[in-house]
Amino acid sequence: MKSLAKAVSVVVALLAAGSAVFAAPKKAAAPAAEDRKTLDSRLEGLEFRCIGPYRGGRSIAVVGVRRQPLVFYFGGTGGGVWKTTDGGSNWESVSDKTFKTGSVGAIAVSESDPNVVYVGMGESHIRGNLSHGDGVYKSTDGGRTWKNVGLSDTRQIARVRVHPTDPDIVYVAALGHAWGPNTERGIFRSKDGGKSWSKVLSVDEKTGASDLAMDPNNPRILYAGFWQVVRRPWELVSGGPGSSLWRSADGGDTWKKIALPDSEGLPEGIWGKVGVAPSGAKPGRVYAFIEAAHGGLFVSEDSGG
Repeated sequence: MKSLAKAVSVVVALLAAGSAVFAAPKKAAAPAAEDRKTLDSRLEGLEFRCIGPYRGGRSIAVVGVRRQPLVFYFGGTGGGVWKTTDGGSNWESVSDKTFKTGSVGAIAVSESDPNVVYVGMGESHIRGNLSHGDGVYKSTDGGRTWKNVGLSDTRQIARVRVHPTDPDIVYVAALGHAWGPNTERGIFRSKDGGKSWSKVLSVDEKTGASDLAMDPNNPRILYAGFWQVVRRPWELVSGGPGSSLWRSADGGDTWKKIALPDSEGLPEGIWGKVGVAPSGAKPGRVYAFIEAAHGGLFVSEDSGG
């Protein structure tokens, strides 16, 4: 009987251990205040430093590759496109053999196929010494080879966005000519990887797109900022009735202007440059930066109204 009781106790112990192993894991406890202090103290020793490329010039176009933490693309305002595969220790120019202009305004890498990269040429921060671009370049092999896929007369491109699950659906925010009016400006969309383009939003020939954002929670929701601006050799004339903020809920087929009086809280009067960014952490929250007499950073909690 003693041996039987001992055997039963061993089985019970094994069953208990097994249930513990296969039990649902407990949620990780929030980091203690002391742990956060320790982490902060370790980060205090870090300093920003230049990691190159040292021949690329200033940049307004840098993008990483999802799930490839050491891969980045850098677009210089006069040095073309550079790529690193080791977190910035080494850089390689990937555009010199193909690109006909060197000023890069925007770069976008497809989330669903990181081999697909789109580059919009011509910086949108139109300084007095800017250089224009010649449209959009596309690579399907991670930057080894490129092809110009059109929109050559956009001259200055502010942003490129790619649909998160379809690398053939791409949007371009074109600021247009810096020194005078032109018609090839606004929001353009391609559904066939750049083989053809449609202008889906336009204001006028003096106003171009200064920003374009895709809602991280719903790629059919788009926001576009427009900027009426002209660069002259002796001045920058920024602002006008064309500067505005827009929203689309159907992937760019139709657009609604976000403006007073329907959208409370926005600045009155003439707007200048407009930027926009929807939150990925909180659906419905949208931030807009608007240059105006009483401009600044604005936030909406209802998807912009």
